[in-house]
Amino acid sequence: MLNIDPFKLNYVCGVNLNLMFNTLLSVRCVTICAGCTDVLVLLFSVDKMHNLTLAVVRKTAASSSYKMLSLTKTAKKGLELKQNLIEELRKCVDIYRHVFIFSVENMRNNKLKDIRTAWKHSRFFFGKNKVMMIALGKGPTDEYKDNLHKVSRFLKGEVGVLFTNKTKDEVQEYFDNFKDTDYARAGNTAQMAVTLDEGPLEQFPHSMEPQLRQLGLPTALKKGVVTLIKDFEVCKEGDTLTPEQARILKLFGYEMAEFKVTIKCMWNSETGDFAQLADGSEDMQENEEEEEEDGSE
Repeated sequence: MLNIDPFKLNYVCGVNLNLMFNTLLSVRCVTICAGCTDVLVLLFSVDKMHNLTLAVVRKTAASSSYKMLSLTKTAKKGLELKQNLIEELRKCVDIYRHVFIFSVENMRNNKLKDIRTAWKHSRFFFGKNKVMMIALGKGPTDEYKDNLHKVSRFLKGEVGVLFTNKTKDEVQEYFDNFKDTDYARAGNTAQMAVTLDEGPLEQFPHSMEPQLRQLGLPTALKKGVVTLIKDFEVCKEGDTLTPEQARILKLFGYEMAEFKVTIKCMWNSETGDFAQLADGSEDMQENEEEEEEDGSE
């Protein structure tokens, strides 16, 4: 085993060890490999809070200095994942007859999962809008196929891409009928005014009274029963709900959020035709402005 001074190692190492360890006085060195060509040294330190800091440095025969080694083997796969997504999207363009862009109101992952299950014959992509725009094409010059850049312009916000061989009528009929209510979350708009009447709240156990009071409800325990001691206005119609309001509405069973999917546009791979389906004058205005900007560049 080789005994290496950490101060000397700090001098010859390409990385300042003082940045890793609070003080080199607490560092211990252990040679974990001393072959004919390579020397590996493990440095470790334990502070007063029992936090362990590790570092490994290496010296090869071809080099007179030690170099810091990474203790993780995590590869940078971000670019690779994006490239795979682009390839997968373009493969779907080649396979399926229609491409639809859909928007989602009051997104719920479990609802989207139900749709994927019902439409196993098709492919859904949700998220990574910028990568999907690259796959389809941002403009006429780089689009994967004719008119696909028009589809890309709708990839903004909570939207997804549906690749399917189903017809436009079949797609619209399904999603027009697929609506489900759920509890509103903070930031949603109240669909109605809600006022709670004074009196006992027998649906809640007495142990929940402090929690209700913490949410702002004027409650008290009367003979062991949670009681609202006066009328309480939870929200007015049109209010932007706070976390407390959303929690109260859920506790009292008021569902104000509707999960809804809207088909915004479609593209036909056989003809290259593009069609806007949803009433989106704002989207069209933005798209036209972007097309004018692209043309002026």
